[in-house]
Amino acid sequence: MTRIDRVPVEVPTSAPAPTNAYVVGDDEVLLVDPAAESAALDAALEGRTVSHLAVTHTHPDHVGGVAAYADRTGATVWARRGREAEFAAATGVDPDRTFGDGTTLLNGVRVVDTPGHASDHVAFVTASGVVSGDVAFAEGSVVVPAPEGDMRAYLVSLRRLHARAPPRLYPGHGPVVDDPKRVLERLVRHRRDRERRVERAIREGADDLDAVLDAVYEKDLTGVRDLARATVHAHVEKLAAEGRVRFDRDAGRVAPGRAADD
Repeated sequence: MTRIDRVPVEVPTSAPAPTNAYVVGDDEVLLVDPAAESAALDAALEGRTVSHLAVTHTHPDHVGGVAAYADRTGATVWARRGREAEFAAATGVDPDRTFGDGTTLLNGVRVVDTPGHASDHVAFVTASGVVSGDVAFAEGSVVVPAPEGDMRAYLVSLRRLHARAPPRLYPGHGPVVDDPKRVLERLVRHRRDRERRVERAIREGADDLDAVLDAVYEKDLTGVRDLARATVHAHVEKLAAEGRVRFDRDAGRVAPGRAADD
């Protein structure tokens, strides 16, 4: 089994918990998602050699410590192939190497593409489980924020991880997921249910994203309305691509598409 240490790091984030950094390996390690410099992360790295550094995606709450730890450790810094410029802009570091789906890093860790929450999102497969970033959390759902977020890609990523049947998931926020099958299935059901609600709202007369948002969410969205709206936007984009609704992006207007099973 692969040793994986989870280190919560307090940073500004819209997620309901600190960002998890991960130290993967025993003496020679891969550092994943150093959100910021922290005493807890320094303690986890003490006496170990950080030879590789990578992130699951380049959202600000996952990359704040990349430059500092790259400088201090001299680690080989990896970025998603084709996203080098975005990585450098987000982290302040030019990557040394790039990976793609299936690339093997240190200690047999393999990269798997998991876009959806972010277009550059990847996960890292180990013998102990998958360091999965913001694909799935033990509780609650994941924001899939259009226009960068892609709901169709996100559902594929959930199913792709489910098919791998990992023993556990090491998420970007919150505790380790010890029952990945249940959690991944729950998230697929949640997204399918939300999709049905969005389509129904449009068929019943909601004609823009805000009207759809108000129709499908019953809870108070104070403080998270923008994130919820962006996820509704991603659902609408998916439905539009499938011909189930019509979406005028310039005007922000929506209308029913062809008849579809509800």
